[in-house]
Amino acid sequence: MNNFTYTRATSLKDAVQRATSDKNSLFIGGGTNVVDRLKAFLDEPSQLIDISRLQMQSIERMTNGWRVGALVTNTALADHPEIRSNYPFLSRAILSGASQQIRNVATVGGNILQRTRCPYYYDTAFACNKRKPGSGCPAATGINRMHAILGASEECVAVHPSDMCVALAALDAVVEVEGPKGKRQIPFVNFHRLPENTPQKDSNLEAGELITAIILPPLSWAKSGVYLKLRDRTSYSFALISVAAALEVAGDKIKDVRLAMGGVAHKPWRANEAEKFLIGKPADITTFTQAANIALQGAKPLAHNGYKINMTKRAIRRALMVSAQGGGIV
Repeated sequence: MNNFTYTRATSLKDAVQRATSDKNSLFIGGGTNVVDRLKAFLDEPSQLIDISRLQMQSIERMTNGWRVGALVTNTALADHPEIRSNYPFLSRAILSGASQQIRNVATVGGNILQRTRCPYYYDTAFACNKRKPGSGCPAATGINRMHAILGASEECVAVHPSDMCVALAALDAVVEVEGPKGKRQIPFVNFHRLPENTPQKDSNLEAGELITAIILPPLSWAKSGVYLKLRDRTSYSFALISVAAALEVAGDKIKDVRLAMGGVAHKPWRANEAEKFLIGKPADITTFTQAANIALQGAKPLAHNGYKINMTKRAIRRALMVSAQGGGIV
């Protein structure tokens, strides 16, 4: 292991300045993913900047929703009574994502920035474009049953691992960041990147920028939201596919909708075309079947993950139907 220094940031300004002056540094909060990557030699930083003592642990009501500090733990967010009441599918997504011990330490900001669990990325005996651009993507022709069916490229077929991020994408959340150029806000759907020709870049954060909070917009009908996760086992394994869905139904017609998927792409996948189709349609199984087909119309399966197409379609139909009936646990 390469030697690195450890420093504890005393303020947001101090953290940003340290990261800006040392391009090979890493922020560490809960460390549940960073430490794993250090142990696997995936990251070899010159400096770890500890931000865990900074004042970003609050969940605050705003006139335009809720502001969740980047250092709020997953447990604190999932268990917050207002989050459970107003954004139940966000709470359920978090609870499905990891054990209690991990949720007690993992932070909201860290969850968003966790990297893929593709086994070829984690095993340094294999080439990987995410580790070393231009070296190849063995997953594209290897064992790829867990990999992407949407938005992949020849450079990378990995999927984003987070459950929470799928719900945040469906909610139209906003990521608040602090950097050398000051504060800015990034719509959640634009925060993560597709691999294209730069699979080593997971997000649109700029050098030295630090996530400070997530903004949850007001969405009264999010109470109907559903998070459905399909996996090999229920003991906190990563999703084969997942669906976050919320419907606003007026009479028997769909007035508004949010639909996002996980386990299918390099980023949480928002099904925009399916959402547009659903507006004004009857809230019935025929409509939901058509929407599911639209959501997967661009899917390109690999040798071992073709099953994901029909599985995702069925999950979308199920999640939309449960949401139309008022939500709850699927």
